[in-house]
Amino acid sequence: MSAILSSDSNLQPVDPCTYAAPELASYYDQKYQVEWMYMRGSNRGCFTPTLLQSLQTQFEALASQTDREVRYAVLASEIPGTYNLGGDLALFKQHIEHGNRDGLLQYAVACIDALYLKMTGFRRDITHITLVQGDALGGGMECALSADVLIAEKGTSLGLPEILFNLFPGMGAYSILSRKIGPAQAERMILSGKLYAAEELYEMGVVDVLAEAGKGEMAVYDYVKREEKARNGIRAIRAVRDIVNPVTYEELLQVTERWVDAAMQLRPRDLRMMERLVKRQSGALARRSA
Repeated sequence: MSAILSSDSNLQPVDPCTYAAPELASYYDQKYQVEWMYMRGSNRGCFTPTLLQSLQTQFEALASQTDREVRYAVLASEIPGTYNLGGDLALFKQHIEHGNRDGLLQYAVACIDALYLKMTGFRRDITHITLVQGDALGGGMECALSADVLIAEKGTSLGLPEILFNLFPGMGAYSILSRKIGPAQAERMILSGKLYAAEELYEMGVVDVLAEAGKGEMAVYDYVKREEKARNGIRAIRAVRDIVNPVTYEELLQVTERWVDAAMQLRPRDLRMMERLVKRQSGALARRSA
């Protein structure tokens, strides 16, 4: 984050009492009209209910605030080596074992509520940018994909491992990837369960901007400066894309309801695999924080 605290910007912390939320740090750059949001996450670096609520609070604040002009909103992570490791697998397992479909659906709807709000530019004329400086897995990759512009540093990995525990990514991955790289390629990616290097995803057209390691924030500013030169045309193209090939809230909701139904059918051996991945999430994050 130190890269954005430069003489070329005018960065100010956003009042935590007014706009920020417990698991987010937020800053505003008045010169470039950029709102920076950094996920602090949990000890597992995943989308806990608290983090989801923090995101929703911040996004709603962006949608309604009138005290400053925001043209670009950037979602990144403060956790070294991690963007986000996906859904709260421990919570998934708990709801599935107790047959709590309503609880699992409530969590899933919270995910798509936040995702759809930023997919629609926070109901304003805001370009949303994802900055990936560490691993983005499962729901973390879905969150990254939902931006107007996905910037990833070299050496990072993104992937959708849900098939490893007999499930699929149900919060937007298929909807977004099928429109970006085609349904067949999207299905191959989802069914492989593999991790992809940012460099490979850039060649596939999934990552929009490939940044040098440690230079992600500066790549954001470079992109902002480029878009400013042709912002009217770029925004118009995005509007046309959404007219021709829209991702609607209704579509996201239907997909996530199908995800919940599939999750409730998981077998004990699938849940054991999920438990191993929960431990892997915790272990990986502990090693990075040491």
